[in-house]
Amino acid sequence: MGVGAFGWRDRRRGEAGQATVELAVAVPVIIIVAVIAVNALTFFGTCASFDRVARQTICALGAAPNAGEDAAAVAEAVEAALADAMAGTSATVDVRVEGGDLGLMRYTARLEYAPTLFGLGLRSQVLGVSLPPLVHEVELVVDAYKPGILF
Repeated sequence: MGVGAFGWRDRRRGEAGQATVELAVAVPVIIIVAVIAVNALTFFGTCASFDRVARQTICALGAAPNAGEDAAAVAEAVEAALADAMAGTSATVDVRVEGGDLGLMRYTARLEYAPTLFGLGLRSQVLGVSLPPLVHEVELVVDAYKPGILF
């Protein structure tokens, strides 16, 4: 009963390799979940640092522009500073400015993050489905200082 020809040894031989099959099915799913988790956490960290750096840069450069510098030149300077700050990430930066003659300028800094495969680039399209970059925007309105003008 249990040790003979139809005992536990024969049943154990029928299950040989089951863990290998389970591992072969589970590993791709685990890798996909890990890639998604790493990209999500990297994006959240990039957004947090982008928020801080964008606001500081806009306040520093936008509130007190150089003499004779217009809003477009300030936006280019902000964009260059943000691109330098975000150089280690797989993100691109774009800065737009809107404003009137009263000195109130609305700066919109846009971050586009392209997901990666643990640092390697991913395709922008998989099986006919496009994978757009993740987008994060920061808006800040500043009053540009104009010497000699009193409000």
